[in-house]
Amino acid sequence: MFSMTRNATEQILAAAERSNAAGMALRIAARQEADGSIGYGMGFDEQREQDTPLQFGELTVLIAPPSQPLLQDTVLDFVEVEPGEFNFVFAEADETVPETPAPGCGSGGCSKCGG
Repeated sequence: MFSMTRNATEQILAAAERSNAAGMALRIAARQEADGSIGYGMGFDEQREQDTPLQFGELTVLIAPPSQPLLQDTVLDFVEVEPGEFNFVFAEADETVPETPAPGCGSGGCSKCGG
């Protein structure tokens, strides 16, 4: 089943407020690319008849039937991917999503970060 971290949920709810989409559901889609990788997309949308709605706190996530198998066991998180650069990351549930490094650890190469 698709899941989402609290951090991702909070960021999406904040984005909805900023873009006058408060109260709208978030549609998450996935498709198989020609090279075998999975491409992801998301945006605020209205629910359609065949969508599967999932609830994460105040946020409703919609997944259409074609995307469901590709999103199975996928986690959406919001993390610091580079120092000072935050982004949404889709990962398999059994993968470790990169954690936000401790302040001052930029590259993660200090003992404080376990690197």
